[in-house]
Amino acid sequence: MLRAAVRPRMLVLLLLLVGAAAVCGRLGVWQLDRAEIRGASAAAQRLAAQEALPPVGLGDVLAPQTAFTGELVGRRVVTRGVYDAAGQVLVVNRALDGRTGYLVLTPLRVTDDRPEPAAGSAPTPDAWPRTAGPVEVPAGTPVLPVVRGWVAVPDDAAALAVPAGEVTVTSWLQSSEASGLSDLPTGQVDAISSAQLLNRWGGPIWTGYGVLRASDPGQGDALTLLPTPVRSGTGLNVQNLAYAAQWWIFGGFAMFLWLRMVRDEAAGDRAV
Repeated sequence: MLRAAVRPRMLVLLLLLVGAAAVCGRLGVWQLDRAEIRGASAAAQRLAAQEALPPVGLGDVLAPQTAFTGELVGRRVVTRGVYDAAGQVLVVNRALDGRTGYLVLTPLRVTDDRPEPAAGSAPTPDAWPRTAGPVEVPAGTPVLPVVRGWVAVPDDAAALAVPAGEVTVTSWLQSSEASGLSDLPTGQVDAISSAQLLNRWGGPIWTGYGVLRASDPGQGDALTLLPTPVRSGTGLNVQNLAYAAQWWIFGGFAMFLWLRMVRDEAAGDRAV
């Protein structure tokens, strides 16, 4: 079979088919790139549609201890509750505008996940009436992790100060992250993981978290609010992905065809 493979005619044919396979491979890569671009574009359009929706009560789209689905990323929700300052943690190694710092993650003990706005009010945080003064939070009150913002240093007292009493929070939803390290200093984590936060704060807990956009009362300007969260994984356009697979199959078939012709050539030699 080797003798048949190195014949000039078969070598020329090999070069032609290798060239064809290379072209097919490159076209497959191009289609894969197109699949990523079109998938990202579709994801951006879905996220823009989410941003255009008015905020709704958190309980209208997600209940505690239920699965967080991808279409909820970026959904604006309104929640009323009391921040648990004792449970606040810093999420380490988070970049914003080219600088590395910390996210301030605070448990919100949710007293109302479907707050109703005052009659005739626009859907803004201060449109939802809240209870003035101290609010007693019963044991077992569900917890929503809220990223209140970003801070450059971990000992900025003004930034870490937690609003007292009942607050009405408007936030963007984001999905939980994978569990992180457990050997960090006290009060620090490296992932916003619902599973780890459940062990730290107790439950029930929402399986996603909120990224603060506004609150009543406000928390001041010491914390930098985060930009709109992005959807985890932009996905691929299925049609372009299928085209990529077809080109790669064609390239593989070109090489298979050459091997088949070499085998037939060798079989003919043995028959002579």
